Amino acid sequence: MEENSINVPAGAPDRPKSDISPPPAQRRRAPGQQRTVGTRVGEQPAFVLHSYPYKETSLIIELFTRDFGRVALIAKGAKRPHSQLRGVLQTFQPLTTGWTGKNELRTLTDADWVGGMRPLEKTALLCGFYLNELLVKLTARDDAHPKLFDHYVSTLNQLAHNEPAPIVLRKFEMALLKETGVAADLTRCTVTRTKVLHDVHYVVDPERGPRPERADDSAPRVAGKTLLDMEREDYTDPATQAQSKQLMRYLLSWHLGGAPLNTRQILIDLLQL
Repeated sequence: MEENSINVPAGAPDRPKSDISPPPAQRRRAPGQQRTVGTRVGEQPAFVLHSYPYKETSLIIELFTRDFGRVALIAKGAKRPHSQLRGVLQTFQPLTTGWTGKNELRTLTDADWVGGMRPLEKTALLCGFYLNELLVKLTARDDAHPKLFDHYVSTLNQLAHNEPAPIVLRKFEMALLKETGVAADLTRCTVTRTKVLHDVHYVVDPERGPRPERADDSAPRVAGKTLLDMEREDYTDPATQAQSKQLMRYLLSWHLGGAPLNTRQILIDLLQL
């Protein structure tokens, strides 16, 4: 699948000139997050998010690891026909990995296939690539997100077992924004400082949270019930499914700073996700 070839969906929000956040990798880390750069790591649970060729016989891979977050590694000789790594470094397969080095780009020393997960197929496979792209573009390297890692594993399993893709993706998108420390509280109105009400319609400021809608708003309008449902991970109401889809598209586009998502438009075209 080619990257950087699909534009931001129509309706992506304009970011105010006076209120532009730095790129994801430079944002202030949420409380409790630490930058961890070790010299040698072993037996680390991980998934391959992305890889690309490096020189003639090697690869550079982006791993999402449970205890070290997203890390970049050189897999030396991985492209050689008889390399043990050649068939191991596949996306959506649980691995145990090891590496060495002190710089941001380290050297892979070990990767073993763990197994125990169904492969993703058809639509689920495309959804998996969407998850990986979100992780690459919205997480900083060397920031540990163990809860997000566990949510990623759960999401892959749900997709592999044909759970409804729109609901599965909405839950992961929310978990991603929360665990990276950029999600606003959807249960309280930023203007009135009171709890969000079911029968009131709101607009969600990406940084500050919900406020009552205004006539001149261009952002998606969502019912208070939808916001409360999203916090509870309750997507049984069709109205919640429809409104949460538009809201998450808006919020992700804002936090990405207008950067395109290669897989999103394909998913929209195929499934209206």
